[in-house]
Formats: sequence, structure tokens, C-alpha cells
Amino acid sequence: MNYYNEIKNKIIDNEIYSRVKDYSKERHKVVTYFEIGKLLNEAGGKYGDNIIDEYSKKLVTEVGKKYNRRTLFRMKQFYNMFKDEKVSTLWTQLTWSHLRLLFNLEIDSINYYIQIIIDNHLSVRELEFKIKSNEYERLPIETKNKLIVDDKIEVKDLVPNPIIIRNRNNIEIINEKALHHLILEDIESFMKELGNSFSFIGSEYKIKIGDRNHYIDLLLFNIKYNCYVVVELKVTEFKVEYISQVQKYMNYIDKNIKEVSNNDTIGIIICKRENKFVIEYCSDERIAVRVYELV
Repeated sequence: MNYYNEIKNKIIDNEIYSRVKDYSKERHKVVTYFEIGKLLNEAGGKYGDNIIDEYSKKLVTEVGKKYNRRTLFRMKQFYNMFKDEKVSTLWTQLTWSHLRLLFNLEIDSINYYIQIIIDNHLSVRELEFKIKSNEYERLPIETKNKLIVDDKIEVKDLVPNPIIIRNRNNIEIINEKALHHLILEDIESFMKELGNSFSFIGSEYKIKIGDRNHYIDLLLFNIKYNCYVVVELKVTEFKVEYISQVQKYMNYIDKNIKEVSNNDTIGIIICKRENKFVIEYCSDERIAVRVYELV
């Protein structure tokens, strides 16, 4: 096989295709680059790794400057990464710009990001932010294990720890009210940080239990998991009484707000510091306890 001619023909075919069929040009590019990566890998095994240098010099002259050594190396890297059966086959639905951001990640995190790109229609910029903020690394160990074995995922499983809260103006957080206001300033970003498909119901959501009014810091609804989500904010170390407080709010929502078709309400307690001993012995499987980090 003449590897160089095969690679050159695929590149030229892709250049022509990208000008004619706009609706599917990205998928065609990704598949073409994967095929070229396979050819480069085989050619390297037969003629040595320097074959990329040789091919890139000729392609730059004969086809275009963008097919330089770095680009060919990326194609080979792309093939070697995604030929593994452990990596999701959904990569064909991504753009080349998305894929380039995944090249230096581990297999399990690659699969995670591929899935959320597709589920949430992430832009390249949004994906870049999630990778830079180590979203996958911040998932609980139990969640990562579920993702690896394709076990059932619940809404609280995907809430990262710590939760990143943007504090662009370096506001001093001295009480729950200040933290609350900071979150509300960019509530959309906060909900995306929590995970998939959250929508906003209310802030300081008023409920009445007996003859007393209570106020839920944030009441959200998760569309994908069809359930209400009670969020309680604390600027102290986690305490056992926070569990009973959120349980009370969740029970109220389940009894008075949610529809029969909704799943049971879940809770998220966001605090300054964890207390793993309290969490271990006083936890409720319906409630996720997470710390927050200001950036």
C-alpha cells in the first residue's frame, strides 16, 4: 500500500466534501481523520516514526499548510486513543475541536465528557471550562464506579465535590445570605455546575409547617430525573442537624408540591467543610453533602 497517496486522497476528498455538504462536514472530517490516523499508525510501524515528518512536508506543499506535522501527529494520537473498545463509540457525534480537548485525558474521563457533550450540547468553550475545572475529577468515587460499569445514575451522583462557585468580584462570604446572593448573581452557571437539566423554581422558597414559616434557600427541579431538588446553603462545617432540616423540607415538598408523576424529592447540602464522621453515620441516601469552593 502507498500510505502517502492514500492519506493525501482522503484529505483532498474531505476538503471537497466540506465545501459541498455543510450539514455533515464535521462528522465526515472526524471519520476521515480517524482513518488517516490509522494509516499513519500502520505506516509508522512499517517505516518508522519519522514518516510523519516526511508526509507532513509533502502535504504542506501539495495540499495546504494546515496539514503540518502537528496536525498529522494529532490524527495518529486520535486513532490510538479511540481504537480502544473501552472508549465510547459516540465520538463520531463530536466535532474535531471538541475531540482535541480530550486527547490528553484518561479513558474514563474521556467517556464522561463525550456523554455530557452530547447530552447537553456543550460548546467547545463550555467543554474547555469543565475540563479546566476538573469536573470529572470532582465527582464522588461511587459515581465514577457507576459510570465505569454503566450502573444506574441518580441526580445527586453527578453533583461534583467541591462545587465551584464563581466569585468574580471577590465578595467576602461571611454568612449564608452573602453566599446566597453570590449564587443568584449567576444562577445559570450554578445550576450547570450541579449537573444536568436543572431548572430554577425559587429562592428563599416559602413553606408553612404548622404555624411557622420556613424558607428553602433554593428550590430547583431536575427535568431529566423528574424530581424537585432542595438546596440548603451553609458557611460552616457540616453538622448533623442540617440533615434533619433538609429532610423536613423534602418531606414537605413530597407531600404538598410534587405531582404523582414526579419522583421523590432529593436534597443537596452545600457547606464550607465536610465532617466525614458525621456524614458516614448520619447520612440520608436522598441527600448529597458537598463543599463549595470560590473561584
